[in-house]
Amino acid sequence: MEISREAILDKTHYGLKIYAYVLRQYYPNQTVLSVKGRDCGITRNPFNGGKETLRIHIDGIIATHRDTELEAFKGDVFDFAQYHFRITDEEDLYQKINQELHLNLDVKEKDKLEWLNEPDDTWYANCSFFKAPVRNVFPSETLRLHQVFALITSNKYKKITEELRAITNVKEARKFKANRFDYVTLSGTFEKRSDNNLLKHSNLLTIDFDHLENLQELRTQLLNDEYFETEMLFISPSGDGLKWIIRIDVSEVTHSEYFTAVANYIKHNYNIEVDQSGKDVSRACFLPYDPTVFLHKRHQAL
Repeated sequence: MEISREAILDKTHYGLKIYAYVLRQYYPNQTVLSVKGRDCGITRNPFNGGKETLRIHIDGIIATHRDTELEAFKGDVFDFAQYHFRITDEEDLYQKINQELHLNLDVKEKDKLEWLNEPDDTWYANCSFFKAPVRNVFPSETLRLHQVFALITSNKYKKITEELRAITNVKEARKFKANRFDYVTLSGTFEKRSDNNLLKHSNLLTIDFDHLENLQELRTQLLNDEYFETEMLFISPSGDGLKWIIRIDVSEVTHSEYFTAVANYIKHNYNIEVDQSGKDVSRACFLPYDPTVFLHKRHQAL
């Protein structure tokens, strides 16, 4: 089933009707948008406690948004729709919008046997899960990426993520995170969290981007990177960084060597120095709350 992005924008006045539809689900019988030219002023943001901090504007051929309080909360109408529908796959999201807004767009039926001609890219990436605090180095279970995704999008870590982001003292925040957050080793499974106790590498590499001023812009760029395909991407516990998980092949090149190559690639293409901690195969990745986390569709059905 295929619906084009352009067709949706054409039927929804640059996407404004999608914003209006989503907002009405939270604030029925209220005026949710007041359009004046290409600007809609400020309205209530259901993803910021209902505060009147959401500014919607038409940029070129698509409506975009930003929150006057939450610097990281910005993007286009499809990003906003993802918050509401909790759907990360683009094709599924377009179909949901078409259905819910009764756009009556023609849906192109795919050949039901088309999948037989597609390459089999079945791949299972396992990682170890550790309960807080970070000084606990013995895993409690093995998870796959769709299970990590489920934890991050659930409310399990919402409260402690909010508490962490309210701490202004850097040392206190670091201590809070180390003591309160569960974590995973995304690069593999371990008998004990130590580079020397790796049981099996997952062929995953995590790149940390810290203290970003253009978080949403970089997020979009990474998801559209021409060389590396994103397996998972989410906002770090601090709220001002990103965790970019990509697939690598450690059959001929070591984890550390691969990290160095990717770090050089990022420096050359994005002019960003990445956190060198990712060089350690047993690097702990704390699990925050992020309802916007991206997960590649190959992992969603596992």
